[in-house]
Amino acid sequence: MTAPGIELVGVRAAYGRIDVLRGVDLVVPAGSVFALLGPNGAGKSTTLRVISGRMRPRAGCVHIAGVHVNGTPPARLARAGLCSVPEGRGIFPNLTVSDNLRMATYRGGLSFSDVRDTAFERFPALSDRRTQLAGTLSGGEQQMLALARALTTNPAVLLLDEISMGLAPLIVAELYEVVARLAREGITILIVEQFARVALPVADFAGIMTQGRIQVVGEPADVEAALSEAYLGAV
Repeated sequence: MTAPGIELVGVRAAYGRIDVLRGVDLVVPAGSVFALLGPNGAGKSTTLRVISGRMRPRAGCVHIAGVHVNGTPPARLARAGLCSVPEGRGIFPNLTVSDNLRMATYRGGLSFSDVRDTAFERFPALSDRRTQLAGTLSGGEQQMLALARALTTNPAVLLLDEISMGLAPLIVAELYEVVARLAREGITILIVEQFARVALPVADFAGIMTQGRIQVVGEPADVEAALSEAYLGAV
């Protein structure tokens, strides 16, 4: 049996004395798209921080492709095929588009020409902006750059945090078309999203998170009925 792409068992995490994750259990099957939904403050982004190694859990276990990774540094996880696009995009605003892509080569084993060609093939609009400072791009173009830089590493597991935030609906639809194509390539994708309507159409599975726990898990159609209650705080 193939190990899950991502598995969390009883994960707890806190900022100082403030508990944020209160026993999170999550299984994302390998090669699937899982949409983690819920209101602000539910613990969704913290869950991604724990999975990506940027935050150490207080208790519980994190597994990537069946391997226990608690305490593994983010750089080592990245070399093992886990890539994260954080909320806020995480680009270098004072570098050009090309130089942002060049940063992906410093993990080793990647040539700049391959990185550049892969990025521009997926996002042709970035090719016309290659010499432009990333901070002067539109919000949608900045998100494309963040995704392009992540995808040049050919990740096996991709974490996406609120990629729709602050973007026009047409741009969001374009970004999620890319997510759908990646899903067809077999990448395990965990999407954290506040706006369910943009994530559910591309998801194989979905979960609703409130108050630091995942309350409901199922196929997208199964969780839709619980969404209203979750966002109104009734779960």
